Amino acid sequence: MKKTILSLTFITLLLTSCKEKTQEVAAEAANAVASELKEAVDSTASKAEEAIDSATSKAANAVEASAAKLEEAAKKAKEEAKK
Repeated sequence: MKKTILSLTFITLLLTSCKEKTQEVAAEAANAVASELKEAVDSTASKAEEAIDSATSKAANAVEASAAKLEEAAKKAKEEAKK
């Protein structure tokens, strides 16, 4: 009887110990996934910001070039109107 009780106690302790270790491993894995996900989001946000800045710069340059061409065309039209 003593051996049975001691065996059951030992098995219970082993299972509890394994359960705690499994929970720790699962928590560590969840933290690792969360960390990787945060890094991926930060990286994507950084790339998106760079793309937006680049597009804004290109659009500003295009507007300036168009404005310069429009001014030249307006000057030519004004000169031809004077003739």
